[in-house]
Amino acid sequence: MPGPASGRITPIAPESGAGYMPPKAETKSIKENFMVRHNVHALLLKTLGKGSSVAGPKNESWQVKLTDPASSIMTDFRERAFFKVSADEQIDEALKKMKHAGLRAAFVLDKHNDKLLGMITAYDIMGEKPLRYMHNTGFTEHKDIVVSDIMEKIEDMVTVEVHDVEQASIQSVLDALQKCGCTHLPVLENNDGELHLRGLFSSAKVLRLTEDSRKSAAQTKV
Repeated sequence: MPGPASGRITPIAPESGAGYMPPKAETKSIKENFMVRHNVHALLLKTLGKGSSVAGPKNESWQVKLTDPASSIMTDFRERAFFKVSADEQIDEALKKMKHAGLRAAFVLDKHNDKLLGMITAYDIMGEKPLRYMHNTGFTEHKDIVVSDIMEKIEDMVTVEVHDVEQASIQSVLDALQKCGCTHLPVLENNDGELHLRGLFSSAKVLRLTEDSRKSAAQTKV
């Protein structure tokens, strides 16, 4: 299954690139057309002045409702880069990288960064998988285990497709995660018959963001 886009960069044509400066005669019409199309509202610039007081950001946790769209809490790889590790990387090193990035999951790609091979989570590395692998193989050292030894291979991954996500609620995502017992749920996109990695749901994130909504729902049932 193909992974995300190959990373090719399409050059910008010189006549429309960032460094292009339109002739002065064109400047006004271009500006007017842009304002008409986008209903531009000018920003009002202010200086606060002496004695002004501004409080820091409110420390309110972001919360969502179970009835909100599922896409609102999906990590979308069109907007955010996905985290990857090598199949032959030592698992403790992979875990260190995940912790440094503040993540609990990483995708495993082939050497060409083109094909998705599987996924590995912090729970896989810190759980029983390494011990089971050592028991089955006769290995005695944790450092001898690489990512491909214990990762969830692509053929075993439980996934959903983005067209279903776009019609689902957050409650549906929560139900799906509980049904499959997964900590992470990859989202795929079908582009003309080719499957691409599009996003990811994290059970920890879903539970954190729906804490208030779930408490409210539980109180209603009582």
